[in-house]
Amino acid sequence: MPIPSALVTRYFQLIVERQITEAERELEKLKGKMHKTEWNRGYFRALYGMLLARKNNHNNDSYAFFSKLDFRDKEAMNNYRREFLDHMRNGLHGDFDRGYFAAWAECMRVLSKLTIDIPETKNNESDDEKTKIVETDKEQTTIESFSEENA
Repeated sequence: MPIPSALVTRYFQLIVERQITEAERELEKLKGKMHKTEWNRGYFRALYGMLLARKNNHNNDSYAFFSKLDFRDKEAMNNYRREFLDHMRNGLHGDFDRGYFAAWAECMRVLSKLTIDIPETKNNESDDEKTKIVETDKEQTTIESFSEENA
């Protein structure tokens, strides 16, 4: 039984929208519909990794591919999709790897077709507040001056 593309598409939408609980439910449904093959295991691992990357929200994680994606850049998405498809078709990769790359290629295909409105990440501190914090930090006692005062 092939993996239902409607569930996968819904899953990608939920991940992008950071609806983590719903995405976890969709992932469980997908897992139940997958046969136990190496290809499907790789596919599922990619889906699970995408969920973890969005769940942990490490936007500054330089190693997490998902956190670096600009969901509005359709050209980049299509380029990534082609690259993942090349890996998927590469006979040197095992079934697990080909399934893994197939999931990423499908993700790029779906996301490139979606109109995604991502609100700017809310930063709790404005640039002025950050400057004030840095200036205040300069006024604080350092270990060296503390040691000199208490000597």
